[in-house]
Amino acid sequence: MAREPDNLVLQYLRRLDRGQQEMREDLIDLKRRMSGVEEGIVALSRRVLSVEEGLVGVNRRLDRLDERVDRIERRLDLAEA
Repeated sequence: MAREPDNLVLQYLRRLDRGQQEMREDLIDLKRRMSGVEEGIVALSRRVLSVEEGLVGVNRRLDRLDERVDRIERRLDLAEA
């Protein structure tokens, strides 16, 4: 009779150990996946920054073109009052 409770306790302990191991494996998987998500976010941030820098360059060119058109209009007396 004394043997049964030991086996029962061992069974519960083994079940708990298996459950812990599964959670440990799940946590490792989640950490790995989260690292991938973080790397993706960093890559996207870099791409957004690159696009923003490109837009700044385009805006500068448009500003210069606008100034040139204004200057041409003034020289030709086409500017509106």
